[in-house]
Amino acid sequence: MWRIVRAALAASAVLLCAVAALPVSPVGRFHEGHRSLILEMAYTVMDGRGLPGWSKGPIPYSWGGGHAAEPGPSRGTCLGYSGSIRPCPARETVGLDCSGLVRWVYHLAYGEDVLGPGNTNDHLRRLRRVAPGDERPGDLAYFGETDGPRPKTHHVGIYIGDGKMINALRTGTWVRVDEVTAVKGFAGYFRLKTQV
Repeated sequence: MWRIVRAALAASAVLLCAVAALPVSPVGRFHEGHRSLILEMAYTVMDGRGLPGWSKGPIPYSWGGGHAAEPGPSRGTCLGYSGSIRPCPARETVGLDCSGLVRWVYHLAYGEDVLGPGNTNDHLRRLRRVAPGDERPGDLAYFGETDGPRPKTHHVGIYIGDGKMINALRTGTWVRVDEVTAVKGFAGYFRLKTQV
């Protein structure tokens, strides 16, 4: 048993050292290495591997989770909760909601909180729409209304290719891979304004 624990701790230390050793460039100087790092961090988060702020295995969905001062799993909130699981478990669940997931993954990939606090609408202000057919893994799949001065989005996932996304879907699920079509109201793919 202790041998397994020591091996897990050693693997976590190697991952943390590897992430810490990656060069961090300012957001304004995006390069293709960020795209692969976004995917690597998205899979790392989905697999529940040891990361700063999390070492407990698969990460549960938590309404409002991931919106603390620092990106990463946090207790959620029941304010605005409309899920089918009652009573609302968010205040007792440390985890991530959809925008908390993308905020943390992008923070890990860029070395800073490039999306900032807030929900999907707040994050959308830092993004630009990708032309249909030009989407690439690492882009964000948005759902809801994205046009106009006051977008009304309701979901976001991290596109990984082949019509799939890494996703924090809803209460009662874990961060996982879903088809982009698993959520209604697809609005398009988006990426940071500084990305090419």
